[in-house]
Parts: sequence; structure tokens; C-alpha cells
Amino acid sequence: MKTRKPTLEKISPEFGSSLRVIKNEAYIGENKPFWHFHPELELVYVNKGKGKRHIGNHLSYFNNSQLLLIGSNLPHHGFTDRLTVNGSETIVQFRPDFLGEQFFSAPEMETINNLFDRAKNGLLFGIKTKQKLGQKISKLPEKKGFKKILVLLEILHSLSKTDDYTILNADGYTFETQPQDSAKIDKIFAHINDNFKEHITLDDIADEVSMTVPAFCRYFKKVTGKTFTKLVNEYRVVHATKLLSESQMSITDISYECGFNNFSHFNKLFKEFTGKSASKYRSELKLVVQ
Repeated sequence: MKTRKPTLEKISPEFGSSLRVIKNEAYIGENKPFWHFHPELELVYVNKGKGKRHIGNHLSYFNNSQLLLIGSNLPHHGFTDRLTVNGSETIVQFRPDFLGEQFFSAPEMETINNLFDRAKNGLLFGIKTKQKLGQKISKLPEKKGFKKILVLLEILHSLSKTDDYTILNADGYTFETQPQDSAKIDKIFAHINDNFKEHITLDDIADEVSMTVPAFCRYFKKVTGKTFTKLVNEYRVVHATKLLSESQMSITDISYECGFNNFSHFNKLFKEFTGKSASKYRSELKLVVQ
């Protein structure tokens, strides 16, 4: 069974703009969503849709509509294939420094800056906030130039002031990168993408980016905040959560499919990472679906 792994998505704003705003009407079966991450934050408003949220190691289902803010480099799955026929989805993607490196460091922007920080774990906003801001977000694609920026800032300001939200990926992971690290990190994650089902040695991965093993370990820890082994294992566990939800494979087979060659080690890491055993995770998923 061929399964997807998180891919770095390259996002280009439309010509003459510093952000990308897209509105998808009801899904008609063309662009398949995929499991991906990008340095841009992503604001998603789904109106009258239903389906699954897969954000970091968080998995849950929505019915009716949702408003999300997904932070930089947090792996997630697209939502559009699960929209109902009368639904639409508005997506706003922008880099944390899209208005200049210092803009959100200004004292007036402190609450928005804090919002960006919280969003690294994925935020799901409640009904009141959704009702208050849904229309405004839906109409954002119609705005042009300066007005579009202004309305987005108003939306972000409202989101930064509310405590009507849930953190989705509280114990999960993000990929912390600097712009100058981008090419190197792209290469590292491409290598993980292609090889995470096998054992990846530190020699191999350091060699990929022409570094010595000690230099690579220091660099990787500085950029991602964790060791290479820990991140690869987290990556494998996230892939396992996807297989648990979307396949009928046995849990033992899933552990081997995700690159673990020791079942008890898989169980231990899975519980450490998600807070529950793989079998409990799968049975809770079945309850949610029912």
C-alpha cells in the first residue's frame, strides 16, 4: 500500500502581493490534498464542510465548519476533498515576516506575535469566533492591495485577543527553520521523506549535507530543537497515526511499515508521543468516526 509522507510545499504569493489568498468552492475531485508543511502560517476557514483534521500528531473530525490557524512548519493535511457540495474553504498563507522582519516585533503587535507563537501547535477557534470572523475571512479574496493587508491585520488582531480556542498539537512537533537554512533543511527532510522506513545513520544524513557528524548534530539540534533520532521517530509516529486511521493494517504491520524494527520500542514511542497506546488511539478514532 503506497502512503504519503509530509512534503515541503513551496508557496508563491500572487503577483504584486506578499501573501496568498485562495478560495476553494466545493471539491470536484481534482487537486488531491497531501500531507505537507511550509514556513508560511496558514489561516483556514471551512464553511459548511466536514471531514478530518490531521495536524502534526493531532487527528480529529469536524462536521459543519471550522476556523484554524496553522503555524510555520507544522505538518498538516489538506481539507478540500471532504467539503460538502454547498461548502467553501478560504485559505490565507503568509510568512511570519511578510510585512518586514521587525513589523510584528513592534509593541502594538505583541498580541499578534504571541498568536503566531501559539499557532506553532495549531489552533482551532470556537463557534463564537467563527461566527464573528467567518464572513470577513470569506470575503478576503475580493480585497485588493493595501485593503487586503488591513483586513487581514484586523482578523489577526481579533484572533490574538480571544481565548476561544483549543491547541491541537500540544505535545507535537514543528520544524523550526531560518530562511538561510531553507535549502539545507529541504535536503534533510527530503532524505527523511524518502528513507524514514529504513534505518538512517547519522553518517548518511551528515554526508547528504556535506557536514561532519558532530557539526550536523549541533546544527540540527539548533535548528529543530531536538536530536535527529528523536525527530525521525516522531516523523514515523505521525505516519503511524495516519495509517491507523486510514488503513486496515494490523498495528504490528504498521510499526514495521513506519520503520520501527522493534514492536515494543514502537509502542513505547507511540505512547510517549501521543499520550496513548496505538490500540487505544485506533479504538478512539473508530468512536469519533461513528
